[in-house]
Formats: sequence, structure tokens, C-alpha cells
Amino acid sequence: MAAKETKTIEQIKTLLTEEKAIIGKNEVLRAIKSGSANKVFLAKNAPEDLKADLAYYNKINPIEIVNLEIDNEELGVLCKKNFFIAVIACSA
Repeated sequence: MAAKETKTIEQIKTLLTEEKAIIGKNEVLRAIKSGSANKVFLAKNAPEDLKADLAYYNKINPIEIVNLEIDNEELGVLCKKNFFIAVIACSA
């Protein structure tokens, strides 16, 4: 695992412990629309419609989108959830 990926995983873990993480497609899109999200972490096998939605809302309200090298199953395990997670956002 590359150093950059390790740093990103540590950022996600920090967000989870500080309870600043927004998990799930609908919640993340709602946060982007309202302007309360400033960074988005996207699993490598996220659905294409989610990627298209993020690209559209990124044009309206620019945010940083980080494409992860881990899939949605590993992201779910990282977040200690028993389901797959395709997207996580950082609340401002």
C-alpha cells in the first residue's frame, strides 16, 4: 500500500473517531447540496451514477473528491460497518 493511500486511510479513521464523517450516497449528496461537505472519499468500484452525480454537484459547489484504491467492501470494514460503503464525506 502506498504512503499516500495510508495517509488517506488515516484521514478516514480520524473522521470516524471525531464523528465528522457522512456515510452513504443520499446523505453525502444532501451535504454537498447544502454546502456542509468539503471533501469526499469515493471507493474504486462506486456506481457510475454516483460518480456522475458527484461530478455534477462538484461543478456547482466545488469540493475535493478523493478516489480511493480500496473497494466498497474494504471501505465498509474500515468504517466498522457490516455493509458496503461507496462514499464518505467530511463535514465542515
